Amino acid sequence: MAVREEAAGLSGPGRDEEAALLFEKVHYRHDSRWLLPVSPRCCLACALELLPEPGVSLVRKKHVLSGFRDALMKHASLVVQLVAQDQRVCIHFISMLFGLLCNVEDGSITDLCIEVLIQLTTQLKLEQTIHCLLDECHKELCSMPSMRGSLATLTLLGKLVDAIPALADKLVMEHGDLMEHLLRGLVYPNEGVQASVCYLYGKLYSSPVAAEMLLGHFREKLCPLFLSTMDGAQTKELQINCLGLLKQLLKYDLFVSMIMNKSALVENTESVEGPPGETALPLVLKKLLLSRDETLQVASAQCITAVLVHSPAKHALAFIHADIPEFLFEHLSSSSEVLVWSCYNCLILLAEEPLFFSKCHTVYGIESVVRSLQGSLRMNNAELHKQGLLLFAEILTRQPEEIKLFTSSAMCRDAGHALREAVSSPVLEVAAEALKAISAFLRKDHQSALPVLYKELKALVKAMLSRCADLSQTPLNWRPLGHPSNRNSERAILRRGKFLLSTLEGFRNACRLAMEFQREPSAQENPFTAPSAEKEDTLEAFSEFLLSACDSLCIPMVMRYSEQATHPAVMEVFLSVLHGLFVIVPHMKEKFSKKLAASSFIRLALELKSRFCSGLSHSALNQVCSSFLYYMCINLLSAPEKTGPPSQEELSAVSELLQHGLPQISSRGPESLALLSERQYVEEAARQRQYCILLLFYLAYIHEDRQLKSSVTVVGAIRKFLEDTPDLHRVYTHHPLLLRLFLLHPELMRRFGHRVLELWFSWEESSCEELDGVPSAGQPTLPASIAALFHMLRSSPSILLILLDLICSSPMDIAHKVLIVLKTFLRRNEDVQVGGLIRGHFLMILQHLLVEHGSSPSGASGNLPLLLSLLSLVQLRNESEQELDSMAMKLLHQVSKLCGTCSPADSDILQPSFNFLYCSLHQTTLGSQRRAAAVLLSSTALIELLEKMLALTWAEEGSPRTGLLCSAWLLTASFSAQQHQGSLQVHQTLSVELDQVLKALSVPKKKAALLSAAILRFLRTALQQNFSSALVALLPSGAQSLPAPEDTVLSPLGTSQVLSLVIRLQNLLVQKDPLLSHACVGCLEALLDYLHARSPDFALHVACQPWNRFLMFTLLEAGENSFLKPEILRLMTLFVRFRSSSILSQEVGHVLQGAASTDLSTLPASTLQALHGFFLQVQSMGLLTDHSMAQTLQASLESLSLRASLAQPPLQDMLCLGGVSVSLSHIRD
Repeated sequence: MAVREEAAGLSGPGRDEEAALLFEKVHYRHDSRWLLPVSPRCCLACALELLPEPGVSLVRKKHVLSGFRDALMKHASLVVQLVAQDQRVCIHFISMLFGLLCNVEDGSITDLCIEVLIQLTTQLKLEQTIHCLLDECHKELCSMPSMRGSLATLTLLGKLVDAIPALADKLVMEHGDLMEHLLRGLVYPNEGVQASVCYLYGKLYSSPVAAEMLLGHFREKLCPLFLSTMDGAQTKELQINCLGLLKQLLKYDLFVSMIMNKSALVENTESVEGPPGETALPLVLKKLLLSRDETLQVASAQCITAVLVHSPAKHALAFIHADIPEFLFEHLSSSSEVLVWSCYNCLILLAEEPLFFSKCHTVYGIESVVRSLQGSLRMNNAELHKQGLLLFAEILTRQPEEIKLFTSSAMCRDAGHALREAVSSPVLEVAAEALKAISAFLRKDHQSALPVLYKELKALVKAMLSRCADLSQTPLNWRPLGHPSNRNSERAILRRGKFLLSTLEGFRNACRLAMEFQREPSAQENPFTAPSAEKEDTLEAFSEFLLSACDSLCIPMVMRYSEQATHPAVMEVFLSVLHGLFVIVPHMKEKFSKKLAASSFIRLALELKSRFCSGLSHSALNQVCSSFLYYMCINLLSAPEKTGPPSQEELSAVSELLQHGLPQISSRGPESLALLSERQYVEEAARQRQYCILLLFYLAYIHEDRQLKSSVTVVGAIRKFLEDTPDLHRVYTHHPLLLRLFLLHPELMRRFGHRVLELWFSWEESSCEELDGVPSAGQPTLPASIAALFHMLRSSPSILLILLDLICSSPMDIAHKVLIVLKTFLRRNEDVQVGGLIRGHFLMILQHLLVEHGSSPSGASGNLPLLLSLLSLVQLRNESEQELDSMAMKLLHQVSKLCGTCSPADSDILQPSFNFLYCSLHQTTLGSQRRAAAVLLSSTALIELLEKMLALTWAEEGSPRTGLLCSAWLLTASFSAQQHQGSLQVHQTLSVELDQVLKALSVPKKKAALLSAAILRFLRTALQQNFSSALVALLPSGAQSLPAPEDTVLSPLGTSQVLSLVIRLQNLLVQKDPLLSHACVGCLEALLDYLHARSPDFALHVACQPWNRFLMFTLLEAGENSFLKPEILRLMTLFVRFRSSSILSQEVGHVLQGAASTDLSTLPASTLQALHGFFLQVQSMGLLTDHSMAQTLQASLESLSLRASLAQPPLQDMLCLGGVSVSLSHIRD
């Protein structure tokens, strides 16, 4: 019934295009399962009845096929389900479509049938349907008396194999006799049929398995027929399909051999005509290469390349004899990048055959190559640039010297311009290929066309060197060992080394070119230059340019690279260049040799020989190093500055000695010195090596080699001389180089370092005063003398031990200077790890003082406060979470003993000592904290001292400095917390008056804010411990009245004390000091927790006081986004937690809105954590009734939870504020 209604709905006068897809007169009988449920509403049953029906017009059938194709494209899965319902129906449908394909001559319907069959077969993925279709095709082709109607079937087969590549093997194995029908199609006089056969063959041969099975078929039948078909092809379709089949065949070496054997040339003739009836592939491809169709030209060139890659030596001759290179060169002028690229590839392979050059193809085509290269460099195609330069380099390298490549200076100039432009390319690979081409270009036979263009050569060499210099100056991003970026840097260094090597090879060729032209009078200068003109374009000017370029560019580049890596090949070419320059510019060889000697090139050559040339390894490098050293030594000896030149006999003797001895030297400096020290009888060869080493050291020394001036022998001589001097003051000269000599040679430093440094500081007045006036956070430019000392300290940190001794034993003025310098050094060089060195030495000093002076070590040395100040600075710069080793524990014990011997008045000693103790406690792990606290708590004298100092906080007279009181309160709070957490043993209790502590929290002066924060930290600790500390006893002040009943539960606090404390905390908060605000909020949190545990109602009463809202208004008026301060967020969180009316949804919304408009990635970790805690508290308390605001809160929580977990802690937790070490986390958390 539903089908009839549906049919009725689709029929009638309002029928649309979808209704035309149905066969109206029978559709009502069809089950609805054959109807596609979506548009276009195709009915498979209607299609099965309509398409074979003779009475239905072709237009109608075409419409149905088109609708079915559209349905397959839009709803493939639904159509597949529709067709696959019944396998018989599916097979019938495919057979019916194939029958329609074979019986209809309308091309558009044929194309639709093929498209539907291909889509349907690939979507169904059913073996049976594929077998059915292949069988139908097989039957159709076998039953045809001629190939006239085979086009559609062959087209279908080709596209089917293209869509399902695995069918190629199946078709060959199971339907092998089809190959005979394909051969019939290939000779059928219809290029459409021939094109479809070639297309199918191409798909079959794309499968290696099928290609192997069809090997005999190709050799015996297809090969000559195919070549003939391709040669006679007229339509582009056939030509393209033939080339496609050829490309597939050329992938296999065996097929290439078959095809080229068919195309073999007749022996001893230049004719490319093959045997009668056969066609040669080179001629066919040449014909296509000459066509005006770019696609065919590209494909032809690619096929030639595909043949040549198998074996240029075997197959290049055939193409060269066919004059194909000539036409490839012609096509280099094309504007098509693909065609030019393809021609480049062909020519590169053809250039491997000597006949390519002997038949003068390169002479004919070099101008085309240069112009093509110039044109391609204007395109944005680096790969094209590289390939063109590769071809140019191959031609320049392989061109025989007897066949002149450049026949005019103009052509040579154009080539130079192109290479100059190429080497300046920002793409490193392009520039690298250009370097190879330049190196090959700088050959005498390429430059011999008069006049020699020396000016152009200078420009080319300069461009080459400048490009390499730019690369060498690009900074590398070094990372720790094993880091991926570090591996990238290593690869970058390797690329730079290869680029530098190519540059040096090009420069060496330029030098060789200059040497070769020196032997030709006609090349000395440009004969066409007027006599009065400036002599710029001459060989002499070019030679001097090479020397200048080497000095200003080559040498710095190589030295810069050698700091990163040393490559023997690079150094070999580099030293051969230097050697060549002695010959190129003979009038400058002495001056150049002196400069090289002063720049440590003697040491460089010796180090290269010792590193790489031991035994028989790197013999070429050894020979180059020896030759370089030989000529440089002869040049240096030939022109001494203060004595007359040696005689010819002496020079001859030295020359013979160097020639025999230098190649035998491969030892390092110390080994060479040891060899010189041998006084026993030695063999003649060893004696020659001794003479050579002595001569090399002598020349290096007299020419002020910076690396050899301070040799071991020189240092030994200085030491012996100074040991006989009663006082260094008599010979001391205040100069950084003298200080460097004494401090960087251990032998001199151990013997004279202390006295020399003492003298150095006695002369340093203004520099130390400049440093003393600089704030700790400043980083001004250092005085030159101080900068030199800092450099030495970084090189040899053991010098610090001498400076520590100077602080302890020198007069006060010198000790003070040393302390200033050391403090500045430690602040500026945080990467230098010297803590262990200084602490160990200081421990010995402190132990000595305590043993020698007993109970009053403070009077033993007036410099002790300076030492302690340095120790606290070293401890302050330590990393957090660092285990305390045995040395650190010993130092804690000794410093605590020292403090126990002091009185509160000894603030100069106590302040740095307290800073050290406090930093040690807070910059270590939890386990080390407890061990350190146990050590410090065992010092009863230290605990008694702290009790006295805390009482001085509210004393009117005799109170120590505020900073010392801050440290005392912070230490007491730390001791109490560690003792309570670890249940540590208490040897001495510490008493404090509670009333006095509360009174001390009045509104502080600016400089006393830190003291208030320290007292609040102490009070917070007591509240957190419920006033039950075993270490600290909080006592009432004087006579106390009986507590009120409501005060008993709050003991030892009273109601009035609590309210007074809250008011004081509010007053301190409005001071808006960040550190003090954190301390206040932390104390208020602890207080409310303490009250809530004893009297929840009273805790809520305190939290809901009206002045809390005024406090919040005051704090939030501090500026835009002031709510994003962590201390304010913590305070708001606290009020929300205790349901205080001072925080309502209005403030919550304000925070949410502000957080949404803020870039959270810019906020510090403390703010993120506080904001996250606030949102969590708001959510848990359920304060929001507005659904949208609740959703906003949830989104903020999800964002913050991730950011808070990933947020990094602040880089520095321990700070020095007003001379007091303070841990931010201790105050805040």
